[in-house]
Amino acid sequence: MIFSACFDYVFLAYHAVVQQIASSLYHHLAVSHLSLPSKAVFPGPWEGYIKAPANKSYIRPSRTWHVEGPVSGPSAVLDCPESNQPTIIEPGGLVIFEFSENIAGRACFDISSTSGSKTHLALAYSESPKFAGHLPDATTDRQGRDLPLYLPIQGAGITCVRPDFVRGAFKYLTVYIPEYPPQTKDVWSENIPSSSSEILDAHSDPYQKHFSLHDEPSHKKARSISISSIYINCTAFPSNPNPRAYTGYFSSSSLLLNRIWYSGAYTLQLTTINPTEGSALIDYNRRINHNHSPQGSWYSNFTVANGTAITTDGAKRDRMAYPGDMTIAVPGIAVTTYDMVAVRTALDSLFIRQYADGALPYAGPPMGYGDEFSDTYHLHTLHGVWNYVLFTNDVPWLQSHWSAYLKAFEYSLAKIDLSGLFHVTSSHDWLRPGMIGHNLEATSIMYHVVQYTIRIARDILNDPYATAEIPRWRSISERMERGINILWCEDKGLFSDNIGRRGCGGSAQTLPQDGNSWALLSGIVSNNDTRRRQISTNLRKRWTRHGAPAPEFPNVISPFASSFELLAHCAAGNHDAAVELMELMWGYMLDGEGFTNSTCVEGYRIDGDIQYPAYWSSARNSHAHGWSTGPTMVLLTKILGITLETPLGGMWTVEPHLTRWLGNVRGGFATGLGRFEVVLRRMKIEGLGRVEVLDIETPRGSQGTVVFGGAGRLVEGGKSRFVKFVNGTTRVEKVALRWMDEQMEADDEWERPEMEERVIGVVDWKALEENYVIGPQGMTI
Repeated sequence: MIFSACFDYVFLAYHAVVQQIASSLYHHLAVSHLSLPSKAVFPGPWEGYIKAPANKSYIRPSRTWHVEGPVSGPSAVLDCPESNQPTIIEPGGLVIFEFSENIAGRACFDISSTSGSKTHLALAYSESPKFAGHLPDATTDRQGRDLPLYLPIQGAGITCVRPDFVRGAFKYLTVYIPEYPPQTKDVWSENIPSSSSEILDAHSDPYQKHFSLHDEPSHKKARSISISSIYINCTAFPSNPNPRAYTGYFSSSSLLLNRIWYSGAYTLQLTTINPTEGSALIDYNRRINHNHSPQGSWYSNFTVANGTAITTDGAKRDRMAYPGDMTIAVPGIAVTTYDMVAVRTALDSLFIRQYADGALPYAGPPMGYGDEFSDTYHLHTLHGVWNYVLFTNDVPWLQSHWSAYLKAFEYSLAKIDLSGLFHVTSSHDWLRPGMIGHNLEATSIMYHVVQYTIRIARDILNDPYATAEIPRWRSISERMERGINILWCEDKGLFSDNIGRRGCGGSAQTLPQDGNSWALLSGIVSNNDTRRRQISTNLRKRWTRHGAPAPEFPNVISPFASSFELLAHCAAGNHDAAVELMELMWGYMLDGEGFTNSTCVEGYRIDGDIQYPAYWSSARNSHAHGWSTGPTMVLLTKILGITLETPLGGMWTVEPHLTRWLGNVRGGFATGLGRFEVVLRRMKIEGLGRVEVLDIETPRGSQGTVVFGGAGRLVEGGKSRFVKFVNGTTRVEKVALRWMDEQMEADDEWERPEMEERVIGVVDWKALEENYVIGPQGMTI
C-alpha cells in the first residue's frame, strides 16, 4: 500500500476480494445506442424523481388553474376526476388546465356531445403560468404572442389536433369557446377575443410589443361542448416507448440537487423529437417549403433531418439542431437515456449542409441553405463528434465523416493568426454581442478541439496522414497558449473578451463568463498555472441572488454559459463552487416564480424575471432548452468524477468529490461495455473515526485510475472499495476488507453549511432596450 505524507488523508483500498463477492445481477449489463433498454438500468428509489410519464400516449391534466365564464364540472377531465360528469363549456367559457410537468404533444378531446354541429374549441398553450390565457406564449419574434389554435369539432367522439400542430412544450393548456365562432375555414383566425388584450397587458413588461387585436365576431353564436376527457399524446423522445427506462441515475443527500439532475434529464427528453416535427421558425421555413402561414401562426411540420429521432435546441422552439446546445446536451443524453441515435441524426443534419470551403452551418435545416455561419458553433459541431464517438465507439460513422471533419477543422485552424488568437469573422454565437475579432471564447474552444482531434487521429482512427499533421497542430496549440495572455487583465484576475474596445482597459472592457470558463475547461490555461484558481474565485464573486451573470451579454443570466462555468470550477479543482452554483441557480429555475418547476429554461433576466433579454417578448423564452442542462452531465462526470478516457470506457478515471455540500452521493451510467457506478458516503468506523467510503463498479475487462485522497491507483474493472480517513491520522492498514458496511455507521457529526446571501442583480434598462434595436445577431430567430 502506497502512502504519501504530502496528503492529510490516509488512503486505503481493496479490490480483488470484494470483486469476488460482487453481485453479478447487473454486472455485465451493457446498453446499445441502437437498441435502447426497455427498463431502467439502475432501478432504485431515485426513480421517483423521474418526470417522464409512464404512459406517454395518455397524459391528463392534474388540476384546473383558472376558470372563467359559463363552465360546469371543469375538474371532471383531470387525472383524478372528482365526478363522472363531463366538463361543459359554453360560449364565453374558459378553462386553463395545468399539467404536473412541462409536457409536449398533441391535445385530444373525447367529446360527449355538442349543442350543434360544426363548432370550435380555441386552444392556447404556455410553458409559464405568466402567459396562461386566451393567447399562447410565443414561438417566433414577429409578434408578442402566437395565435390561438381553433380546433373544429364535428360531433361526439375523439378529436385530436393534427400532427402539424404538435406543441413542443407547455404546462398550461387553455380551452375556451369564443362567444362567437371565428370566421375561418382554417385553424387560424385573427378574431382574438377582446379579453385577450387585458390578459396580455397584465403580464407584459415595459419593452414587450403587443398584438394588433381584431374583434370582428360573426353574427352566429357559438355552441356549447361537453367533454368527458382531455389528454395529451406526447410525441417527444420517440426513440424509446418506455420514457422512464433511464440508463443513468443520480441520488444524493441534497433533495434539491436530485431534482435538478432529473429536470435536466427530462429537458433533454422533451428536446428530442421526431425530425418531421421540427423547426418553429415559420418565416425561415418559408424559403424552403414556401408556406403561406399567417403571421402569428405556428406549426411543427418541417422535416429537419432524415431519421427517427433528433436532439434539438428547445422543445417549444426552435426545434432544430444547434451545435452549441449539443456541447452541453450530448454528454447529458449519454448519461441519462443513451439516445445517441438522436445525436447522430443531429450531426448528420449539419454535415450534410457543409459548405464548399469546409465551414459548417450555424444550425441544421432550415438553416444551411443561405450561408448561415458561426465560428464558435462550427467548433461546437466538431466537439459534438468527439462526444458522440466517445460514448458510442461508432467508428464506422466517424470514418465516413472524417474527411469532412478534417476539412472543417483546417478551416478553423487557419483562423489562428500570428497573435496566437482565433480571428472570428462571424458575429453569430449564442445571441450574445461582441463575438468578433480576436476572441477569448473562440480561441479556447479551438484549443479544446485541437486536443480531441489529435486523440481521434492518433488513438481512434490511427490515420497516418492526420497523425503526420499532429506536430503542426501542437505547434499551433502552443501558439494559442502564449497568445491568450494578450487578453489577461492582471488587475481584474480575469481574461477580457477581445483585443481592442472590449479588451483590458478598453472603452467597453468585458470580462466574459463564457470565455473565462472555456479558458479553464479547455486546458489552455495549464494545470500548474495559479491563475486557474484565481479565475474560479473571481467568477464566483460575481454571483447574484439568482445565479451567475454573463457580462458579455448585459442583463442576462445564461444557464448555457453557466453550464460551462460549472465545468470551469471543476477544472480548477473548485468543486464546492460548482455544486453551490447548481443549487443557487438551477434551484431558482425549479422553484422560482414563472418557471415550469420541471425543466431547464433557456435564460432569464439578471433580476430573476423570466424574460430572456435576447428577445423583446418574454413569452418567447424557451422553458425546456438542452443547453441549460449542464448539472446533469457535471454531477456524474465531475462531482462523481466518472470520466471515459477511451470510447465506451475501456479506459476510465474515477475522481469523486463530496464537496462541503453533500453527506452522500451516488450515481452512474451505462455504455456498450457495461455499468459505471460510484457511491461516496461520509461514515464512521468504531475506534478509527470519520471516513469517506468510496464504492465503484466498472465493466469487467476495463481498466482505470481511481484518484481519491492522494495519488491515483490503477484498478481493474469490477467492484472496488476505497476508504479515506478524515481525522488527520497517519495510520495505514494493509487490509480494508474487515470494514464492511456492518462495521460502519453514517457520520452524524457532519453538518451542511448555509448558503451565502447575495444581492439581486440590477437591470440596465438602457442596455436592455439597445439590445433589441441592435439585434446582436442581425437575425430574428
